[in-house]
Amino acid sequence: MEPGDTGEGAPDVPSTGERVQEGSPLETLQRERDDYYDRLLRKTAEFDNFRKRVDRDRRDMAEWAGADILTEVVSVMDDFARALAAPAPPEAQVYKVGVELIHKQLNEFLKKRGVTKIEALGADFDPHIHQAVAYEEVPGAREGEVVSVLADGYKLRDRLLRPALVKVAKAS
Repeated sequence: MEPGDTGEGAPDVPSTGERVQEGSPLETLQRERDDYYDRLLRKTAEFDNFRKRVDRDRRDMAEWAGADILTEVVSVMDDFARALAAPAPPEAQVYKVGVELIHKQLNEFLKKRGVTKIEALGADFDPHIHQAVAYEEVPGAREGEVVSVLADGYKLRDRLLRPALVKVAKAS
């Protein structure tokens, strides 16, 4: 038996380093093989990219499906913050401790779901994360500085869930 002979009468198939006659059926087959292999690699990459995009879209949809509920929870957080800021008579201190506990638990709930509070006080006004409800002259404040926060703003990861309602300083 000679090298490349399979013993079944098959013709010798040249290795990839050997030259094949131009225009021969073997050359045509090799070109087709290379073309199919290239197509396979491209389709595999396209499918992998498609799968990653679908996974990312599915995560985004799941995240934003809960955004409405989280917005409602944020509104409840505002109510708890107002209740805690209100003066309470001495006999209501026990209830105030309970309200503080619930407020803290809601805060933890939001943190676990990727909701963060926007720190607005003292920052420069940014229309992407702040909603100005009033402008007023404030001595010692620079133009465009947030001088008062009427309602906290929140983000869900890197997206705005609710803008902060703020008062902004204007030039005198």
